[in-house]
Amino acid sequence: MNIILSAVAPILVIIIFIYLQDKYDKEPLGLLLLSFVFGAIVSVIIVTLIYLVTDELIPITDKYSIWQQFIKAFVIVGFSEEFSKYIVVRYFAQPRKAFNEPYDGIIYAVMVSMGFACTENVLYVIGGGYDVALIRAFTAVPAHATFGILMGYFMGKAKFSNNRFWLNITGLLLAVLFHGTYDFFLFIGFIPGISIGAIISLMIGVFLSRKAIINHQRDSKFKSM
Repeated sequence: MNIILSAVAPILVIIIFIYLQDKYDKEPLGLLLLSFVFGAIVSVIIVTLIYLVTDELIPITDKYSIWQQFIKAFVIVGFSEEFSKYIVVRYFAQPRKAFNEPYDGIIYAVMVSMGFACTENVLYVIGGGYDVALIRAFTAVPAHATFGILMGYFMGKAKFSNNRFWLNITGLLLAVLFHGTYDFFLFIGFIPGISIGAIISLMIGVFLSRKAIINHQRDSKFKSM
């Protein structure tokens, strides 16, 4: 049980932090919980199905090939995982009446992302133990949160724009870009010292995520109420 808690704890910390940043119009807890559950189950099912297809269409045969690891990072993993989250946000959360200000894009995308990250983290930690839990608490879990925030920032703008399609796609592609970059530097870890690129990309993601939160807080229509 303790090993499970070590996997879930950083996810709960991020969820509470993002929820508290929703200062002016809190989202229904039931809807947030459903978003989390759908991220943990539906997104995982979608990405598993995509993996089955990509394993056949884009086989990765050489772990020391930079080009193959690039494809794996950006297409097989980055796009597949972020698309699976995007589907839930786009077709479950975004149409809801409670999704009534741009910041809601961030909170729902993060809830879906943290649901996905929860399933993933539990599996990794059960297999790797407390050392893996500690490392992922400061790397993979916050990385998933930043991908969600960056996607949600544009999906929040999209809900209230006539340019909805392209803003939604921008959010998806930005998440894929950061996810792919983060994973790529880890996948080519056979090059000495290159893994630092993953940490740098995570730091940039955290910086942009903070700006995204501040911007949507500033522009909330509920701010003056």
